[in-house]
Amino acid sequence: MDETCENCRRCETRSNVVHGYGDVAADFLFVAEAPSPEADEAGDPILEGTDLGRILEAVGLVDEDPDIAADEGSDGIGELPLDNAYVTHLTRCHGPENPSDDEIGACDPFLTAEIRMINPHVIVPVGGRTLAALAVEYTTSPPEAFDIEAAHATTIRGRGFELVPMLAPERATDEQQEAWVKQFIEGVLGRDYRQTKGRQER
Repeated sequence: MDETCENCRRCETRSNVVHGYGDVAADFLFVAEAPSPEADEAGDPILEGTDLGRILEAVGLVDEDPDIAADEGSDGIGELPLDNAYVTHLTRCHGPENPSDDEIGACDPFLTAEIRMINPHVIVPVGGRTLAALAVEYTTSPPEAFDIEAAHATTIRGRGFELVPMLAPERATDEQQEAWVKQFIEGVLGRDYRQTKGRQER
């Protein structure tokens, strides 16, 4: 993927292009809106010590093997050793403002490439903007049909995937975070989510 991409104006304010990382054979793909300032500086998504990182740990998607953790998480950039999960963004570059529709569109080929590479069973849109963007491509409903407050901690059947939307953790209450964790453990991990592949209905 192009580390020198200049397809939108965010190239003027970034320090690094930030692609996703994790288990490339993962069943679960988490998609946030844009890299944080810390991720921009490091050049990789930063999860260590964040609310999203703690949620990933709570649902068992972080490898607890101390040897593997030491091997994969010792490069100083705050990466958690993800197990059966991959984390990425709608846009590859940090900017001073929320990304525009055009900027998200400029990065769409990168996200599409990651989704095709990973071929997940479940996609987790993190935040309302991400849910709206993914709804266009991966459900049969228009983006305006989804409200992140109402869709949070629910399961939406999409085209070949299930979507399990999540409020941006830094904007969610403890109760809302706990509700998502419970839905994921009981409503997704607690059944055979792999049967969802190929389903077209919402």
